[in-house]
Amino acid sequence: MSRTRVKTLAKARTTARTKVRAHRVKFGAPLLAGVTLLALSGCGKADMTKQASPFAAAEGTKSVTLSVQTWVGAQANVAVAKHILEDKLGYRVDTVQVDEIPAWDALSQGRVDAILEDWGHPEQEARYVKDKKTITAGGDLGVTGHIGWYVPKYWADKHPEVTHWKNLNKFADQLRTPESGDKGQLMDGSPSYVTNDKALVKNLGLDYEVVFAGSEAAQITQIQQFAKEKKPFLTYWYEPQWLFNQVPMVEVELPKYTDACGEKGAEDPTTVDCAYPHTPLQKFLNTEFAESGEPAARFLKSFKWTKEDQNEVSEMIASEGLSADEAAERWAERNPQVWKRWLPRK
Repeated sequence: MSRTRVKTLAKARTTARTKVRAHRVKFGAPLLAGVTLLALSGCGKADMTKQASPFAAAEGTKSVTLSVQTWVGAQANVAVAKHILEDKLGYRVDTVQVDEIPAWDALSQGRVDAILEDWGHPEQEARYVKDKKTITAGGDLGVTGHIGWYVPKYWADKHPEVTHWKNLNKFADQLRTPESGDKGQLMDGSPSYVTNDKALVKNLGLDYEVVFAGSEAAQITQIQQFAKEKKPFLTYWYEPQWLFNQVPMVEVELPKYTDACGEKGAEDPTTVDCAYPHTPLQKFLNTEFAESGEPAARFLKSFKWTKEDQNEVSEMIASEGLSADEAAERWAERNPQVWKRWLPRK
């Protein structure tokens, strides 16, 4: 980060007004606008999880701040929630882009009001939901998430044995890249995502190197390039995810997930030697916000949709070139029977 950027952010932080929880305000017309604050990890004082939204203290407004993770499915959730909150309930919605673990800290501190898609963080849940009680469970998102290892269908059709982990070492030489050296490449996305892949490679005795693409977008670009050239690849991937519609993939069978394996991994992540579980994705709300009785809080607790709904919005954003706001508006126009169920009763 440049010195100029650090100085600018430090100055902004020094002059920022004290945050007022604007969603408590009951008067005045809402200013319908949203802002995305990028969480700048590793930048010390520039950590946006410790700063208020610049609009949060705007007089005469009611607002809600949502955490949005970097993958497009999470962006789809927030885009649709934001659209309905603004268009139907008269809120201004601010969004904060922040990695998974810092998002829990920000939610506990009241810097954000809700996380709409959590893939399972038992340590944070124990600390903030059970012990400190600063975060409240907001219910199911309605989507079941699953992480796994995948190969392209065009390759699996030719070599069906590649879809079992015990056979992966036979194909390691076909999956070597400059980044993986003399080992096969197992491509992951962002290092901030939930991943057991380094432990799995070691504990299953696989001749592979975990290589991080850096982000979901970079990983998608790499997968699309491999598919265009009909090259083999092995990748960490997950569902729901719209890319399956464009690049059919087959999951590699890993040792079956068991509760015992999950509990062991929760104690020591380096011991994981089984597949990822199927996880009903959860919402979490700041406790003060959840107990406020605000229409926004009641709406977010009711927000629940399907994998197909999420993928529809995600594909419009990631593949069709629509902005998140445009995609959300288009989805809402097509699906009033879904979102009307989320509206709080007066």
